[in-house]
Amino acid sequence: MEIIKELKNGKIISKKIKGKPGKVKVFEEVLSDNYILINNWQSWGPTKVIPKDFKLNISKEFLEKARFSPNPNPELLLDYIVSDYFIATKDKLYGFLSSKIGHPYFLIKDGKIEGYIDYFEEEFEDYIETEPLAVLNGNIDILLREYGELLRDYNKPQFKDWNPVGWSSWYYYFENLTWDDVLKNLKLAKNYPFEVFQIDDSWQKDIGDWQPKESFPSLKEMAGTIRKFGFVPGIWLAPFSVSETSSIFKEHKDWLVKDDAGNPKVAYQNWGKNIYALDLSNPDVLDFIETLFKSLKDSGFEYFKIDFLFAGAIPGKRYQNISPIRAYRLGMEKIRKTVSDNFILGCGAPLLPSIGYVDGMRIGPDTAPYYDPKIPDNLGPNAYSALRNTITRYFMNKKLWLNDPDCLLLRKTETNLTTNQKKMFAITAGMLDNMILVSDDLELELDDFLIPTALKLKGGEYFVEGIMDKAFTIYTKNEKVGEVKFRICLETEKSEYYPDKDFLKGKK
Repeated sequence: MEIIKELKNGKIISKKIKGKPGKVKVFEEVLSDNYILINNWQSWGPTKVIPKDFKLNISKEFLEKARFSPNPNPELLLDYIVSDYFIATKDKLYGFLSSKIGHPYFLIKDGKIEGYIDYFEEEFEDYIETEPLAVLNGNIDILLREYGELLRDYNKPQFKDWNPVGWSSWYYYFENLTWDDVLKNLKLAKNYPFEVFQIDDSWQKDIGDWQPKESFPSLKEMAGTIRKFGFVPGIWLAPFSVSETSSIFKEHKDWLVKDDAGNPKVAYQNWGKNIYALDLSNPDVLDFIETLFKSLKDSGFEYFKIDFLFAGAIPGKRYQNISPIRAYRLGMEKIRKTVSDNFILGCGAPLLPSIGYVDGMRIGPDTAPYYDPKIPDNLGPNAYSALRNTITRYFMNKKLWLNDPDCLLLRKTETNLTTNQKKMFAITAGMLDNMILVSDDLELELDDFLIPTALKLKGGEYFVEGIMDKAFTIYTKNEKVGEVKFRICLETEKSEYYPDKDFLKGKK
């Protein structure tokens, strides 16, 4: 049975289902436009415009390893365009409003847009309503903002209104960070308007064994030292991931998501190792998650960057026969309750299932000390791709969470970024009122004038025009700068910044 709620410029559709539905088709419509805006299910995936006859030029083997989407098989991905959660043309937007049990996605197939929800192997004794789908008509620039408002109103997320400014160790030190590096940058950080000082990957014994390695002090000393310098202590971890070399893997294989044969299933590969996923439907695993985050919180950490979260949502056999999405949300709910009012930054995360559990969310791939529009999205970090997603997912900010565009990289050496590229990133992040974190060795010479520039642009109303175009126009209005707009083309790297008197006067 189909349920329809009429809107002023569209409708919301849902159905009632029961039993073991698997993949449910909820919508179909002829695609009339030649270009579409597609979206990937998690933080690092793209939101970008592609032609409707776009073909993926990557191998099945790569897709099997990458697992960027939990629903289609590699053959399907090679044959059809897939877009998770929402898809749009210049005058229509199709967007699911939640992902609490199933995974919603779209296929472009035989000239049509088809909407599906995958409930995997979960079975329902009684009727449930499917994840609702909004179908909206109008100008895409306006529709994206309206879609964000519908997501907010449907999910009613609560998150901090504190929009952090800070420092992170990752994009200069990576896995080579030492405690001496931490102490050096703590002393230098007092010269900047940082609130958070966050230690990234490198402090832990192993992925899954979240205790400091021998070259780092105790968790309590780490947090206490950061606090003594006047900063909110922040720490990185990948709480749903388990390395094949960890003690957790060796001692608790029963805690892991399994394949069809009952063996632990590889979730992804990183750090030169196979990485497995915790089964978040297992009560013992949830107890482990609670103990872990209570220990970090009791040690004095108040800002948690939780990464590679998609691992918790991979398909597979679990302790309970529930969907990967429902299991993922059990894990996120446990973290949220345990750290209570501390700040949670999600990263590498399924987007819609995370609503309500995070305060901030990475909304693009990792940035990098280089900027190249020619590098495909599936081939790793890139400042270009990070900046593009900062713009195309801007409508999520302050409706679902605070958007994290990833760190500003401002160093003048050991980088291929030009001052203009750094400027484009800083101005965009500031105008869109994003989180602002810097990730450089603070002893180096920096283009640090961009920090106050970005901060001066924060805190206002904002809007993006030209989402389907080659160039974007970003508008903002706040008490510090008045009404301004920024015209930017990511491919040519040309931009113009100037006051705009018509900002937010009815149509924009």
